Amino acid sequence: MASQPSLSDLRRAKFARRTPAALSELVGPKHGTVRLPLHLAWSGLTTFDLDQPRLRMSYYRIVLAEGQHDDLVQYLNHGLLVSLWPTLRTLISRDVREVWEHSFDELAHSAQAAA
Repeated sequence: MASQPSLSDLRRAKFARRTPAALSELVGPKHGTVRLPLHLAWSGLTTFDLDQPRLRMSYYRIVLAEGQHDDLVQYLNHGLLVSLWPTLRTLISRDVREVWEHSFDELAHSAQAAA
């Protein structure tokens, strides 16, 4: 008898389906003000100044948690994600963190170097 997947397994599978094939696909903005659509930022702030560290971190948390594949590619920036990752990984859910670090060695190595 096959066991049922856990809720965490189901969440990780959902996030894994959304990730890009390579971090280089992430071509989002690095600076300036960005307005997220309501399907991403449905509660609270919708406009983020990426030059403000706290707003930038909130923006990345929201996009990683709520974004579909096309949102991730459009709103995240490869270089910025890698530079934020050592701190960002502590602010996102375990499921999101594990999927991204399993999918991208660059993020896993960044996390290990920061430890």
